This record gives sequence, structure tokens and C-alpha cells, in this order.
Amino acid sequence: MMKLTWLGHSCFKAECEEGSVVLDPFEPGSVPGCRDIQEEADLVLCSHEHHDHGYRAGVKLTGRECPIQVTGLQSFHDGEQGARRGPNVIHILEGGGVKAAHFGDIGCMPAPEQIEALQGCDVVMVPVGGFYTVGPEEAKKIVDAVGPRVVIPMHYRGDAFGFDVLGTVDEYLDICGRWVRYEGASIEITPDMPRHTAVLQYE
Repeated sequence: MMKLTWLGHSCFKAECEEGSVVLDPFEPGSVPGCRDIQEEADLVLCSHEHHDHGYRAGVKLTGRECPIQVTGLQSFHDGEQGARRGPNVIHILEGGGVKAAHFGDIGCMPAPEQIEALQGCDVVMVPVGGFYTVGPEEAKKIVDAVGPRVVIPMHYRGDAFGFDVLGTVDEYLDICGRWVRYEGASIEITPDMPRHTAVLQYE
């Protein structure tokens, strides 16, 4: 089992028996409506160095070695080979018998060899708000190509949080198929979960 907790925007904490990882922490005050990141984990990973994804200082490291297996896939923040917004790293985590992928600020379709590496993912965290990243339709194409059991949308605008230029999660839900709105910010991922989109609540 791997527990994923949404900390707002594109920031997640992944926890399993082996260890813990925080992905894409944002600088204080950088994302409207989101509280400052103050977490403790074995490892912190950032998809790129923009202020709303690369605030490593928000995570206190335990000093323990993190045995969660991490694979980074180099991609782009835009559809022009990074010419507009630079590089982006897709992080694949394997721990607790679960394979998870965090797409960061992906702005284009991953390359065929990256899609191959992403096969077998139990869960993916993918941006759906558009403008800075892929939008709903592009996100769905990525999801369809990877074929995860669970999809967690991120990097979108809610009623009380997020950048004004981003779309809402509803635009993705309209096209994604089966979805479930969870009561809280956390979800426990197991390899036998039914296929669905999981809408977590920012708390």
C-alpha cells in the first residue's frame, strides 16, 4: 500500500512502509489559497525549479535512507521542447508494492519510450488545469496511453485556491469516465483498486 496526501497545487506526500517522499513543494505564498509547506520526509523531489514546484526548504529531511525506488524521466514543460518554459521531470516511485508516477508540470505528450516506462503504474498524478501545462484533453490522452488504475488530477483551480488562469477539475471530470470525490486529502493506493479518477479535497 502507498498513501498519497495532496498538499495543494502539485505537491504530494507519498508514504509506505519503506519510507516517505514529498514531491513538488511550493514556496510560501506562491500559490493563492494554499498553506505553506512544512513537511518531514526521507526524500524531496522536484519536477523543475519554478517557485511553485521547487521549494525544498519546505521539507525537513529525516536523514534516513529512502529505499523507495525513484526513476526520473526527462520531459518538457511545454509543447516546444522546453523552449518556452524549460524542462520537466516525471518521477516514478515504486514502494509498498505500488508503482506511482508524478508528472510535474508536463506540457506535452511523453515520448514513446517514456510511455513504455510508465506502463504498469497503479496511480498517476497529472496536471489538468492547462495554461502552464497540459489541459484536460491532453491529460486524458496521457492517461489513456499509460493506463493506470487510479488518476489523481492536480494543478488546477478550485473555489478557494489556485491560479486564476488555470481551469477547474470539472473540465477533466467531464471527459475522464468514472470518478470519485473523496472526503479528505489522502488516498491509500493498492494494486487491486478499481479503475477511476480520484478527486482529493484540499484541506
